[in-house]
Amino acid sequence: MRRWGLILLLIVACEEKTIQEEVFTGNEVVYNLQAGSAYTISGLLTLKEKTDGSTLVSIVLDGTEGDVQHPVHLHMGDLGEADAAIAALLTPVDAKTGKSETILKQLADESAVTYTELVQLSASIKIHLAEAGAGRDVILAGSNIGTAVSSNMNARLGIAVCK
Repeated sequence: MRRWGLILLLIVACEEKTIQEEVFTGNEVVYNLQAGSAYTISGLLTLKEKTDGSTLVSIVLDGTEGDVQHPVHLHMGDLGEADAAIAALLTPVDAKTGKSETILKQLADESAVTYTELVQLSASIKIHLAEAGAGRDVILAGSNIGTAVSSNMNARLGIAVCK
């Protein structure tokens, strides 16, 4: 009887792995998130292509705490561009876990965006301390993505506040 349980467990584990492999194409890009303020924050941003062409945007931050949500924006342009247009609002980072995941299929203007298009954009991701008030102007962390990466490799001192 115990042997059948082990075999069933192995079959289920193999099925889960196959399902995950079918959901993602294997294409992904990982970016280091730079601290953007006096807060000691670091982390990774991962863009992972799904088989339907959409993108799993995954953020993992170290150094967050508490019960707050940190807003995440995809901006057109480099981190250092003041008032860069918001291209998409992503799932906020949960300060308790330091994590955020968003399936990105379209931009704020409702135009579709694929993984291939996203990694070719000149864009950036900014994570804010708060949605409103003085904390809105505090950028916890950020990263250039796509073609903006080569334009400003050392942007730590040049992270501009959002619109």
